[in-house]
Amino acid sequence: MDYRTVFSKWLDESENIVFFGGAGVSTESGIPDFRSTDGIYNQKYRYPPETILSHSFFVNNPEEFFRFYRDKIIFTEAMPNMAHVKLAEWEKSGKLHAVITQNIDGLHQKAGSENVYELHGSIHRNYCTKCGKFHSLEYIVNTDGVPRCECGGIIKPDVVLYEESLDNDIIIGSINAIHRADMLIIGGTSLNVYPAAGLLDYYTGAKLVLINKSATPRDNDADLVIHEPIGAFLSAF
Repeated sequence: MDYRTVFSKWLDESENIVFFGGAGVSTESGIPDFRSTDGIYNQKYRYPPETILSHSFFVNNPEEFFRFYRDKIIFTEAMPNMAHVKLAEWEKSGKLHAVITQNIDGLHQKAGSENVYELHGSIHRNYCTKCGKFHSLEYIVNTDGVPRCECGGIIKPDVVLYEESLDNDIIIGSINAIHRADMLIIGGTSLNVYPAAGLLDYYTGAKLVLINKSATPRDNDADLVIHEPIGAFLSAF
């Protein structure tokens, strides 16, 4: 059987599918990824993006952080693509039980997915570092310079920056979902970012599907490898 037939057969057979995705899931929505040739990490700025997107840089250079953040991280016009839509459909039908994402754009929820583990947080949540009050994405977009709360505190996006730890509850929920899955679909990720990529080791089933345009370090561990854009591929099922 060819890989499309195998994938379709496994979809039909599975009752607890879990999806684990990265930046490549959202590139078909017009959001650039980080590590491809044209990705954010290969563009030139006054500081390297890895430096700008670090906790210490946010604390010491908030003006420069938010200049980059508004310009390169927030995409308010982005809409879900077929990958987001299909996953939401599968969840609604009861076949897919969880989406685990490294993305912070909120497009899975916008497409209708409800059980989403956001490993790296979300641009849609922003909190005051002084009083803890939460603010919307619109609040950040409609301010200039460093956004501040009514109390005067700096507002920080609820995203995981370099030098920060992942949320323990999100990690535990993701591990449990992966461990219980009878089919694990990994899509649109280079699998180079840890600790997120290490979560795959908790899968114990025999239907590990890896969908990515380019090869990854975990291709040899997968039961089925598909080198296609994920939205275009999933739209056929």
